[in-house]
Amino acid sequence: MRCPFCMHDESRVIDSRTSPDFAIRRRRECLKCERRFTTYERIEESPVKVIKKDGSRVAFDRERIRIGVEKACYKRPISVEQIDRLVRDVEAAVYEDGVREVPSRRIGELTFNALRDLDKVAFVRFASVYREFQDVHDFVEELQPILENRRREM
Repeated sequence: MRCPFCMHDESRVIDSRTSPDFAIRRRRECLKCERRFTTYERIEESPVKVIKKDGSRVAFDRERIRIGVEKACYKRPISVEQIDRLVRDVEAAVYEDGVREVPSRRIGELTFNALRDLDKVAFVRFASVYREFQDVHDFVEELQPILENRRREM
């Protein structure tokens, strides 16, 4: 493993742990500069392809989910750990389905439902892009069930 600081090719593993997002976390120490760094090793599975709306297929990329969720959660009281957990849960659900191709709609729905439970404002932000709201009536339709639940709780 190449040291990110001095680019030396040799390092030693100090500690290894499994991480909840399908990776092995390794703490390493460079044998030349003695600085420490962390690496993550992921199991290479058969790649899942995402079928886009236009019928094209692209490789599944968890970072695309993260970017969308982070935008929806902008300036909300949601921690990085909560976002990591949500992305990990969506990714796990995609792989648990056991299919090699998954429609982008399925990934959107998984993310959509996870955000509904996490934060209502982030949920509406994500919904406005995901469901392609055209006007305020679309917002009202999506918010109606949330408002009804709120009234029942009071």
